[in-house]
Amino acid sequence: MIPQRWLINIVLILSLTTLSAGIARAQDVAYYGFEPDIITNFVKDKDEYRLGFIRVAVEVMVDNPKNVSVVEHHAPLIRDAFIQILSTASEHQIKTMTGRDQLRLKCFERAQELMTQETGNPVIKQVIFTKYLYQ
Repeated sequence: MIPQRWLINIVLILSLTTLSAGIARAQDVAYYGFEPDIITNFVKDKDEYRLGFIRVAVEVMVDNPKNVSVVEHHAPLIRDAFIQILSTASEHQIKTMTGRDQLRLKCFERAQELMTQETGNPVIKQVIFTKYLYQ
């Protein structure tokens, strides 16, 4: 039978090993921020002739720090896709949390699609809205 002291040491060693593996994986990603913020308009639902405005700061998580330069090279293409998605969104999508998350997901899927077309690799792991303002 294993003494309790040894059992505690074994559990501690295993947990530290697992923790360090998680840290190593976290270092395999990098972030690229689109500058300046994306500002575009959208048509308000109730009045066809009134426009609303949205300002979004976007960051993308990249699967490898070396791929930040790849995303930077294709940033105008990705930025245009984000503007297209945001400018065609409904007022309901822009103003609700579920709509906001749907827009973020659409931006993510489109960015991955574009990067796959351009580089053969999706590169982008996540799209994050770090600032989200509408009027």
